[in-house]
Amino acid sequence: MQASAEPEGSLAERAYDTLSRLVLTRQLPSGSLIVEGRLADQLQISRTPIREAILRLSAEGLLVKQGSRSYAVRRVGSVEFFQALKARELVEGEAIELAIGRVAPEQIAQMRARVLELGKLSRQEAAHWDMDDSLHQLFPKAINNGVMLRMIRVLRETTRLFELTSPTGRVARDAAEHVGILDAFLEGHARRARAAMVSHLRNVAEEMLAVVSGRDASGPKAKRRLGE
Repeated sequence: MQASAEPEGSLAERAYDTLSRLVLTRQLPSGSLIVEGRLADQLQISRTPIREAILRLSAEGLLVKQGSRSYAVRRVGSVEFFQALKARELVEGEAIELAIGRVAPEQIAQMRARVLELGKLSRQEAAHWDMDDSLHQLFPKAINNGVMLRMIRVLRETTRLFELTSPTGRVARDAAEHVGILDAFLEGHARRARAAMVSHLRNVAEEMLAVVSGRDASGPKAKRRLGE
């Protein structure tokens, strides 16, 4: 392995970004052991930055300790998933209502177009998750509330870890609901925007409940709710 000329801090940041993305795109599924040496070889950097990234992700809750020295991708159970979604309703609903009028219409229009484009995908790919992150983090960023932004990031990581193990295939439905959120926001309707956000999160909860209970998440009830 060749030594990198990058500063140690930059290497640790790159390792952190890469490792978190591997987890959040299910290239490292829940329960996967994190092999320090393998990651170092893959990224062509030394083990020290890898170890720093692992410790940071462990502190943030994406990784958990396995034994005395090993780490694994955290498993999220259904109870924690639904509790996190309920918390997201409260925090994200408040964030979008407070953000009304604080995002340029051009930015909303660009995001809306991108959402519609990604809604044509057949499954939840990395680009879908990137857009999902951008949209849900837009509103706490707009009100410059760092605490709220961190809360949303942690809650979203929790729900995503569970969704990645029990996918609903709701790409098109996500897009339709995200467009509804953006349209209400663009029109300046605070309560309608909040209601659209809460409705979106409750739809996710309902469809995930259908998946884990063995029911059809795309049946007539879901279609009526989404106006299909």
